[in-house]
Amino acid sequence: MTRRLAYLLVPLLLAAAGCTATAEQPAGPPPATRAERPSPFADCAPLTVAPASAAPSPAGKPGDPLPDLALNCFTGGTPVKLRDVRGPAVINVWASWCPPCRKELPAFQRLSDRADGRFQVIGVNSRDSRGGAQSFGEDFGVGFPMLVDQGDAFERALERSAFPLTVLVGSDGRIRHIDGTGALDDARLAALVRTHLGVSV
Repeated sequence: MTRRLAYLLVPLLLAAAGCTATAEQPAGPPPATRAERPSPFADCAPLTVAPASAAPSPAGKPGDPLPDLALNCFTGGTPVKLRDVRGPAVINVWASWCPPCRKELPAFQRLSDRADGRFQVIGVNSRDSRGGAQSFGEDFGVGFPMLVDQGDAFERALERSAFPLTVLVGSDGRIRHIDGTGALDDARLAALVRTHLGVSV
C-alpha cells in the first residue's frame, strides 16, 4: 500500500517541482550573444568623402582605378563601391587566421591614429569569420573602417593572392602601389605612405 502511494505521489511531486522551477525563471530578453556585441570598427560612410586635409598625390605614372566592386561594411548599411572611395587611402587586406596579418594590423591602427585627416586607413577583412574579425578588433584596439570580402573578390580583381596585402590609393582614386611583402611595421608603412602618397607620418 505504501509503495503504491509512493508511485502515485512521485509524478505529482515532479510536476510541482517543474512548475516551481518555471515560475522562478527570470523574465525579460535572453542575454546578448557574442555576435550581438557592438562592432569595434568605425562606420564606412566617410570612405566616400575625401579626407579633410588630403594632399594631391605626388607626380608619377597614374595607376589603375580600384576594382569595380561593392563590399559590405562590417557595421552594416549600404555596400561601399570601391571606386567611390576617396583617397589618399591605405587599404589593408587581412584575416584573423593569418599570422603576418595579426602581427601588422596594430601598426595600421597606429598609422590611422597619425593620419590626421590627410589620408584614410581602410581594412578589408577577407575569407574570415565575423567572430574572428570582431574578436581581433576588440583585443587589439583596431577601430578604423572595415569592409568585408567574404570570398577573395578584391584580391582576384587585383590579380594578387598574397596575405596580407596593402594597397596605396592616391587622391585621384588610382592605385599607386601594391605591397605583398609580408608583415609591415611602423617604419615600413611610413616609408610607403611618404613615397607613394607624398605624406610624412
